[in-house]
Amino acid sequence: MATAAQGPLSLLWGWLWSERFWLPQNVTWADLEGPADGYGYPRGRHILSVFPLAAGIFFVRLLFERFIAKPCALHIGIEDSGPYQAQPNAILEKVFVSITKYPDKKRLEGLSKQLDWNVRKIQCWFRHRRNQDKPPTLTKFCESMWRFTFYLCIFCYGIRFLWSSPWFWDIRQCWHNYPFQPLSSGLYYYYIMELAFYWSLMFSQFTDIKRKDFLIMFVHHLVTIGLISFSYINNMVRAGTLIMCLHDVSDFLLEVKTHQAGQLCQISACCFYGYTSRNLSILFFCSILFYFCQ
Repeated sequence: MATAAQGPLSLLWGWLWSERFWLPQNVTWADLEGPADGYGYPRGRHILSVFPLAAGIFFVRLLFERFIAKPCALHIGIEDSGPYQAQPNAILEKVFVSITKYPDKKRLEGLSKQLDWNVRKIQCWFRHRRNQDKPPTLTKFCESMWRFTFYLCIFCYGIRFLWSSPWFWDIRQCWHNYPFQPLSSGLYYYYIMELAFYWSLMFSQFTDIKRKDFLIMFVHHLVTIGLISFSYINNMVRAGTLIMCLHDVSDFLLEVKTHQAGQLCQISACCFYGYTSRNLSILFFCSILFYFCQ
C-alpha cells in the first residue's frame, strides 16, 4: 500500500519541480548544488530557518504592541476602553443572536409591544449591541502600528540594499547569467525576513481581530508565501526583491491611511497604491517576457 501511494506522490513531486519548466535548457537542479561566492545558490532547506524566525517576530510584535504602540496610542488620545455596553435583556439578545442584528420596522414594533419600550429605545439597544462586538480602536491601532513599522523598516532596508544592486538600475540584470547568480548575505536576509514576517502574519491572523476579509487575507498570505518560496528556490530572487520592495512601499502607506482622519490622506494613499500596483504588474510581465525572449 505504501509503495502504491508513493508512486503518485513521486509523479506529482517530479511534475512540480520539473527542470524543463523551471530552468533554462541544459541546466539541472544538480548544477545549482555546486559552489558559488557568498552564500552559494538558494537551497530549499534555507526556508526551514524562517519558522523559528517567524516565532521570534511574533514575540517581538507582542512586546512592541505592549510597550511602544499602546503608550503611543494613549498619548494621542485613543482610550483604553471598549464600546458602550448594551443593557442586558434576554429577549432582545435572543433576537440579536438567533434572528437578526438589524430588525425591520415590523419586528421593532412587535418588540416594542412585548417589552413596553418605545421603538427608539430598541433601535439604540441594537446599535449598542452591534458596537459591542466591534474591536476596540486601541487594539486596531496597535496592530496597524506594528505592520506600519515593519513595512517601513523592511522597505528602508530593501532600498538600501537595492541601491547598490545592478538590477535595481537595469532590470535586464535580473536574468543575466540566470540561474547561476550567487546569493549575497544582504539578499538572503532580505528574502528570509520577508518570508518569516508573512509566516508570522499567517499564524497571528487566528489570534488577531476577526475581520470580514479573514478568508481573503488568509488566501493572500498563503499565495504570498508560495510566491516568495518558489522564487527563492528557483533563484529568481533578483526580480523578487524588486517586487517585494514595491509591495512594501504601498503597504506601509495603507497602514497610515487606516488611521488618518482626513479624506485627502485616504485618497492619496489609494492613488499611490494603484500607481505602485500598476508598476508592479509592468515590472513582473516585462521581466518574464525578457527572460523567455532570451
